[in-house]
Amino acid sequence: MQHPQSPAVPSERSGGQVRTDETTTPPERPPAVRLRNAGLTYGTRELWRGLDLDVSPGEFLAVLGPNGAGKTSLLRVLLGLTPLSTGHVHIAGEPAHRGNDRIGYVPQQRSLRNSSTLRGNDLVGLGLDGHRWGIGLRRRAERARRVREALRAVDATDYARTPVGLLSGGEQQRLRIAQALVSEPSVLLCDEPLLSLDPSHQHRVSELIARRTRASGAATLFVTHEINPVLPLVDRVLYLVNGGFRIGTPDEVMNSATLSELYGTEVEVARVGGRLVVAGAESEHDHHVHEGEAE
Repeated sequence: MQHPQSPAVPSERSGGQVRTDETTTPPERPPAVRLRNAGLTYGTRELWRGLDLDVSPGEFLAVLGPNGAGKTSLLRVLLGLTPLSTGHVHIAGEPAHRGNDRIGYVPQQRSLRNSSTLRGNDLVGLGLDGHRWGIGLRRRAERARRVREALRAVDATDYARTPVGLLSGGEQQRLRIAQALVSEPSVLLCDEPLLSLDPSHQHRVSELIARRTRASGAATLFVTHEINPVLPLVDRVLYLVNGGFRIGTPDEVMNSATLSELYGTEVEVARVGGRLVVAGAESEHDHHVHEGEAE
């Protein structure tokens, strides 16, 4: 959107020419995601409250916490599927709502059946068709170009015409990321994208999403239990637990003092063999198990 320019202010006259001070400060870009005093409650169970959060374009935010802390539920709020109990949420300056085509969504990893005949480029194309069903599909040539670019961005061109059921879990996840990116979203939501992937594919998928976040300028919220592949890549962490939260850089949040305060018990955070290990919380707070959230 074009912003009106302020009138030039003459700073010096020389030879009948007016020189202007061309030094200007670029305007701040508004947050792609904004929550204010946000709270979510299921019955008598409060997942979180008083959440103020801005996620800027191009920012990579990891959403961490134990089972049932409300991580997936937060994504459902942003998708417009679950209303907040208190507070407000805006996506790209608009109230969150269902079917928002400003959002790209990478769901939890589930392998597709070997019998599926859906090809790679068909799966990616659904990221365009799904937002426009009933309105009329864009021209075929334009659609094909966008799908090719999305496949190229995630290094998945080689299996564009391969039935997705024949691809590995990591290859299928690349296609899901391309599907989420093909509509050029302002916000990218990733729900446990590393689930069921081996460590090598976890690192590759994490690096891919981080790279596309910077290149596309999308604000990315990345829900995961597998903290080690993503912590070196993210800008900030939102840690949810026991109805509370902390927001900050990985070093500010992922330390013994901060997590002990959040959990209300002694938690040790240590580096072992180059990996971050969180110990001392109950087993239900393990970062390496599947999250079963209240819906």
